[in-house]
Amino acid sequence: MTGRLLAVNVGVVTEASWAGDASGRSGIDKRPADTPVAILATGVAGDFIAERAHHGGPDQAVYAYAEADAAWWADELDRPLPPGAFGENLTTAGVDVTGAVIGEQWAIGTALLQVTKPRTPCRTFAGFWGVPDLIKRFTARAAPGAYLRVLTPGEVRAGDEIRVVQRPAHGVTIGETFRALSTEPELLPRLLAAAELPEPIRQKVARRVAGTGS
Repeated sequence: MTGRLLAVNVGVVTEASWAGDASGRSGIDKRPADTPVAILATGVAGDFIAERAHHGGPDQAVYAYAEADAAWWADELDRPLPPGAFGENLTTAGVDVTGAVIGEQWAIGTALLQVTKPRTPCRTFAGFWGVPDLIKRFTARAAPGAYLRVLTPGEVRAGDEIRVVQRPAHGVTIGETFRALSTEPELLPRLLAAAELPEPIRQKVARRVAGTGS
């Protein structure tokens, strides 16, 4: 399966009362780059990340959101949502991000990325959009976008082809994982088949399935 990279978005420093960082800063406001951008093992070069306890790190180094899902929200809210409006680093077309399988690999430019987990909406996201009930609505929509780890650093730019070069046989998707962790706990046992899930999530799922924790 192939798609296309519509935009590579890099976060700028935003100071706001809704920013989750203790300093009142956020990097959720991401702007499209008009030149090639380096994808490092730690994430997108030049991207500002404020709350490193909750954002960034190897398992969520890069965040992707699909143009088709963004268009749904633009219609829902009756407002434009340009690339980067979801705080995503990669705005994609032609790739079913919600249907992406945990562990599948994307070749983009000279970089190789691996799908790891869905995004969890937070109050910073709601504040950025000025939609107080966004967490509830985003959860109900269940099109969360995908975090990716960087298997091979490289360079990407808008217009690059996205090639899904490997897909695990377990079939556990981003959408299924999001719903299992939020609204459909009966799906939790299924997640244990996805060895590529970040270990903290696997441990959390195992505890909940065993009835020994949340």
